[in-house]
Amino acid sequence: MKSTLTGQYLSKITEHLNRLHDEELDNIHKAAELVASQIKKDRLVFAYGPGGHSNLGSQELFFRAGGLMHISAILDEGTLLSSGALRSMAIERTPGYGKIVINDYNLKEDDLLIIINAYGINSATIDAVLEADKLGVKTIGVTSVEHAINTPDDHPARHPSKKNLHDLVNVVLDSKVGVGDAIIGIEGLEQRVAAVSTFANAFLLNAMAAEAINMLVEEGIKPPIWMSGNATGGDEWNAQFIDQFKGKIKKL
Repeated sequence: MKSTLTGQYLSKITEHLNRLHDEELDNIHKAAELVASQIKKDRLVFAYGPGGHSNLGSQELFFRAGGLMHISAILDEGTLLSSGALRSMAIERTPGYGKIVINDYNLKEDDLLIIINAYGINSATIDAVLEADKLGVKTIGVTSVEHAINTPDDHPARHPSKKNLHDLVNVVLDSKVGVGDAIIGIEGLEQRVAAVSTFANAFLLNAMAAEAINMLVEEGIKPPIWMSGNATGGDEWNAQFIDQFKGKIKKL
């Protein structure tokens, strides 16, 4: 008999996304309003995922078919897994590193920064949001409140201040990921398998972006949206807007 784990995983992911829709819709709209406000002023929206797979959140928003062209992803090599997984974890736990990254991208007063971190406790994450606040940058945090509040103050991943991302940002999108992230149990195996945080983060971020775009369109503003370069006419569509963002978006 074939394993039913795939079906269990599908059910749990669907249940989780439905919960996010029901419980986070107001916050999704609040975050979308911040994003739409920046784009109305033709300002970039920065996205930073300081830590391991949380970097995928910033990449999900950036240069994405159907996504906003005003997104500037902060893709710092320090915490990217492509630079080494253990190295990434060590860097994200290094106090002061997040501040350096924020300043390297030259964020300024009244900019908007989306910080994506599944657990919302590491030094790079907390230093990034603290520096953003110091600079007068508005912030949206995509993180799990449950995971943060259930992580002991003496955990080695924590920032020296013991602060949590969700307590420091202007708007929180709570991914509601449980402690440990993995959601499927297998009989005879101690550790759970099959993580959910990437699904949760991608849903919240894409929902926020879609709502922001809709708000703009309702005001008669058509923001530039990426079309897949692999779709017919994609290159031609995107070429209309490239000059608007070259030199402004660091990783374009």
